[in-house]
Amino acid sequence: MSAAALAACSPTYDWRTIMNNDNGYTVDLPAKPSLDERQIDIDGTPMKMDMQTAEAGDAVFAVGTVQLPNDDPNTQRATLDFLRAGLARNLGVAPDARATPIPLAAGGDVPGFEVTFSGAAGPKKETRIMHARLVAKGRHVYQAAVVAKKELPPEQLDQFFQSFKLY
Repeated sequence: MSAAALAACSPTYDWRTIMNNDNGYTVDLPAKPSLDERQIDIDGTPMKMDMQTAEAGDAVFAVGTVQLPNDDPNTQRATLDFLRAGLARNLGVAPDARATPIPLAAGGDVPGFEVTFSGAAGPKKETRIMHARLVAKGRHVYQAAVVAKKELPPEQLDQFFQSFKLY
């Protein structure tokens, strides 16, 4: 196989640090990110979700931020549950999660959740692997996720998740 054909098969990671001051986080993304915004409804309450995404090869790296109407722990928990269940439903799997610390840019951490799902997604029901971390802080709930057609090298996942820090 020629070197050009091999190069075409391996994704290019052009890591860059993104500081999102509006939503209070910093993260390394493997390409120039795009921004999106959508309205979601959680327990009858409309909320705005900002999405920052970047693609590298067959993988999408994303950070979603839900802006909460308050910093009540019940609102945070309901939003975390909604997002975790939605991620699992997208791949047709159970919404399991395990506790993991999410780092703060100033040092220390806050409790969050980590999930890994594998299942069929999209109109063609193609296999997808998703790694995600979910965390609430103040009036924000964050969802950092990587979705890919096959398992990514651990160093790429580590680069993304270890760089995700909240202000």
